[in-house]
Amino acid sequence: MSVKFKPLADRVLIEPAPAEQKTASGIIIPDTAKEKPLKGTVIAAGPGKKDEPTIVKVGESVLYGQYSGTEIKIDGKNYLIMRESDIYGIF
Repeated sequence: MSVKFKPLADRVLIEPAPAEQKTASGIIIPDTAKEKPLKGTVIAAGPGKKDEPTIVKVGESVLYGQYSGTEIKIDGKNYLIMRESDIYGIF
């Protein structure tokens, strides 16, 4: 998937993982009760700051804070853009 968007400095463009549709026990979660996902895939990453290059790479799965980032829409798809420091880890 190719997005024609290049983040600047230490910013990262993330595609959030889809929200859970049902619980582990099989209960279907209604749209009003779904929680915002806390993980996603890196779609694009900026070069980093002057003395701190960006660590995350395109295609990696990351975990981020619940209120991190700003929601943006590119080509009809929803993404999050946030600073690399808002990402807790890579898995």
